[in-house]
Amino acid sequence: MALAPAPSAAEPTVDSRSRARRLVAPLATAAGVIAATGYIRFVDPNEPGHYPMCPTLALLGIDCPGCGGLRATHALANGDIGAALDHNALFVALVPLLIGLWAVWAYRAWTGVTPARTPARDRVSRAAPIVILVIAMAFAVVRNFVPYLASGAG
Repeated sequence: MALAPAPSAAEPTVDSRSRARRLVAPLATAAGVIAATGYIRFVDPNEPGHYPMCPTLALLGIDCPGCGGLRATHALANGDIGAALDHNALFVALVPLLIGLWAVWAYRAWTGVTPARTPARDRVSRAAPIVILVIAMAFAVVRNFVPYLASGAG
């Protein structure tokens, strides 16, 4: 009795679900982000009482890496890139990356093919969260010690 050969590690993964089923998660995510952004566009976070205060800012009096994210989203949704950069430059810098990652996800869902895992891809997958965390923490430290880099909240 001969055993079927095991797929090699260098072969891409093919998702056998229907295209419609594969696209549910990326399209639902896009719809949620669009709806939330639309809400933030029309309900100004610069006006008190609409959104809760950042716990880090409320308890410690310092800006966390996400402070100013709602105000930056509001500014971007209204076309004011300068104000968005003033509120949270890291968020503004990450928006194109997040859109690109969503596009890759949607493309893979559309085609049903995920590229093969390689040692290089595994290294990037392990290092990326650490790099993002270090950048976010460095941004938090710098924005709290350089006055003109604060989130513009006060």
